[in-house]
Amino acid sequence: MQGATAAASAAASEGARLILGPLRADQVTAVGAVARSSGIPVIGFSNNPTAAGPGVYLLSVLPDMEMKRSLNWIKTQGRRGIAGIFPATDFGQAQEAAFRQQAAIASFAPSAVYTFSSSGEAQQIVNQALPQIQNGMIDTIFIPDRATAPSFGVLLAQAGVKPGAVQIVGSADWEGDPAIANAPQLAGAIYPAVDPAGMAAIGADYQRQFGGAPHALATIAYTATILANVNTLSMANPPYNPALMSSATGFNGRDGAFRFLVNGRAEYALVLKRIAPGGAQVLEGAKL
Repeated sequence: MQGATAAASAAASEGARLILGPLRADQVTAVGAVARSSGIPVIGFSNNPTAAGPGVYLLSVLPDMEMKRSLNWIKTQGRRGIAGIFPATDFGQAQEAAFRQQAAIASFAPSAVYTFSSSGEAQQIVNQALPQIQNGMIDTIFIPDRATAPSFGVLLAQAGVKPGAVQIVGSADWEGDPAIANAPQLAGAIYPAVDPAGMAAIGADYQRQFGGAPHALATIAYTATILANVNTLSMANPPYNPALMSSATGFNGRDGAFRFLVNGRAEYALVLKRIAPGGAQVLEGAKL
């Protein structure tokens, strides 16, 4: 964090009007503290909503929007018995908080919420959930943690939960993970993601320029650069002021339509994808 603080101080002393980055939540928080005292807005790339705040905008897909998008679709499917499984980490707590909040907004009352400190607790969680699955009290389980989702899928199958009996819901973090895509026990699972059209649009140019495939976060960097050069933002008085940054009309970036809220968090128009043989397929187009 010391490096992030020093870099932000240097940028402020050199007359920066906007800071792009950094990536980690603690770094964004550190940079934000320096930038705020200098009246400089920040567009950070963390996906932990706790790093957002007035003048500190997060240009990432955040748990709130992921949960909102998935829960609204679940509701249209007539499913009501939702449960969630979250790691006992800072980000896991943010996911759990978003799950509870968005469930309440969508008029859901979660049947159960489980947390775990290690993958060794997965079997115990499945054992606890199984009676409610069998009696129909749980028909949907949110498992946003990419690292442990395949293990939970295996344990649910071993417990006799038949495919389709429970709808598994993941997170945008699932995108591009071969362990997720190739896990047969996760076939039929859904997860929210940014519109893949943006990455497809830059792929060929990126390959020509840099000789490789773009990083998964490349589209965020592209969008941040576009925002920094929007005349209505950069030439405003003051530049990048909160009223313009949090305009309800939003912006159109490489990952599609999005908008910043006054609390610094972003809302994206997300697609829903479904795990299927041969790779994830778009189930439903982009929606806020």
